[in-house]
Amino acid sequence: MKNETKTNKLIASNKKANFDYNLFDKYEAGICLLGTEIKSVRKGQINLKDSYIKITDNLEAYLINCHISPYEFGNIYNHDPKRDRKLLLNKKEILKILNKVKQEQYTIVPIRMFFSGRWAKVEIALAKGKKIYDKRDSIKKKDIQRDIQRMK
Repeated sequence: MKNETKTNKLIASNKKANFDYNLFDKYEAGICLLGTEIKSVRKGQINLKDSYIKITDNLEAYLINCHISPYEFGNIYNHDPKRDRKLLLNKKEILKILNKVKQEQYTIVPIRMFFSGRWAKVEIALAKGKKIYDKRDSIKKKDIQRDIQRMK
């Protein structure tokens, strides 16, 4: 075995998830990508904004509505930009997530995509949607923090 240091290089983050949801438990999942998809991901051509995770009946997790731009130097082997991509999670993790989703009405959203060593990973979180007044409170808190930083 090689002595590799695992560095987490951020590819993309879903900033809207922090604004729209209260985030709870976080999990790290691998992602199945095609050849031209990984090239586009390495160039940072990915958008997690409106994506979410769906768990099917046969206990498989999929990343839905994530846009990965087609590789510009690809040919007929380019992929569909919004295809469903399988996430690699343990069965125990999937069952734990599925129970919380069913019992406590959570949503599963991707927070960020990063490289762990040479593998592309997605950090997902169990989340509950914020109400409009919660969003106003978070905007107010951000404004106060910004004003404090300006004063320093």
